[in-house]
Amino acid sequence: MSADTVAVQRRASEGAAAPTRRIDWLNVIGISLYHVVALFAVLPSLFSWTGVVVLVLGICVFGGLGINLGYHRLLTHRGFVCPKWLEHFFVVLAVCAFQDTPARWVAVHRRHHEHADEEPDPHSPIISFLWAHVGWLLVIGDEMERMHIYSRYARDIVRDPFYRRLDKLPIYGLVILASWIVFFVAGMLIGAAFGADAGGCLQLGLSVLVWGVFVRTVLVWHITWSVNSVTHVWGYRNYETDELSTNNFVVALLSGGEGWHNNHHADPRSARHGHHWWEIDTVYWMIRILAFVGLASEIAEPNQHRLASKKRLVTRTPTTAD
Repeated sequence: MSADTVAVQRRASEGAAAPTRRIDWLNVIGISLYHVVALFAVLPSLFSWTGVVVLVLGICVFGGLGINLGYHRLLTHRGFVCPKWLEHFFVVLAVCAFQDTPARWVAVHRRHHEHADEEPDPHSPIISFLWAHVGWLLVIGDEMERMHIYSRYARDIVRDPFYRRLDKLPIYGLVILASWIVFFVAGMLIGAAFGADAGGCLQLGLSVLVWGVFVRTVLVWHITWSVNSVTHVWGYRNYETDELSTNNFVVALLSGGEGWHNNHHADPRSARHGHHWWEIDTVYWMIRILAFVGLASEIAEPNQHRLASKKRLVTRTPTTAD
C-alpha cells in the first residue's frame, strides 16, 4: 500500500462518524430497469446495424457532449463559456443520459473535489471499489439531500430558472420518457424509409430503442462510474495531489479524456484534461471546435504555475555504475 493511500485512509478515519443512509429506491429501480432492458439486445430479433450505429453515436452525443462536456467541464467547473441556448442544449442531452438533474450532478461532483478520498467524498474507493463505482448511487444520507448540498455546492445552478424546472422530478422524468419516444419513432421512420412493412418498422423501432437508449445509457453509466472508481485505484500520476486520483489510459479513451483524472484533480477548472501529447482528450477538441466556429470562449487552459507546484518528481533508480 502506497504512502498516499495510507495518508488518505488515515484522514478518512479520524473522527469520522458513520452517516445514516437509506435505500434510494428511485435509483435502485431505474438502474436495475435499464440493465434488464439492455439485456434484450442479445435477442436476434432486436439486433440491427442501425441500432449499433445509433448506440455508438449516442455514446458520443449523450456521454461526450452531454455528461462530459455539458455537466462536467461546462456546468461544474466553468471551464469555458458558450451561449446560454447552447449550454441548455448540452444539459438536455445530459438529462437524457439519466445521471440525475443538473443541479445535483454538479453539487455531488463539487463535493467530491472538496473532499476527494476523505469520508465526506460521495464516491471514494477508500470505502470499497464497488461503492465508488455504483454502490453510492443506491443509498442516500441526510448529508446528500438535494437542498442540503445545493445551498453549498450548486447555488449558481439553481439560480437559473431552466435548471430549477429540470430539478422537478416529473419534468426530469418527462424529458427522459420523451427521448425514448423519439428513438422509437425514429427507428420506425428509418424502417419505413427503406420500405419495411409494419412489422419490420416496429422491429426496427424497438431495436433502435433498446440499443440507442438502454444499452447506450448503461455503457455511458459504467464509463462515467469508472472515472469515480478505476481512476482512483489504477493508473499513473503526473502530479502530487492530496488524494488518490490517477490517469488511466483505457478509461480516458472510453470517456473522451475524462480518465486523465490526476491531471484534472491537479487543475480542476482547466477545460483540457490531457496534458501530454499522448493523453488524447476528444472532449477538449470539441470545445476547441466550438471556439473555432464562435460558439465557445474564455476557455480555461492548464494553469502552468499551479501545475508546476504539484509536478510529480520521478527519481532514477540507481545502477551499479553509480
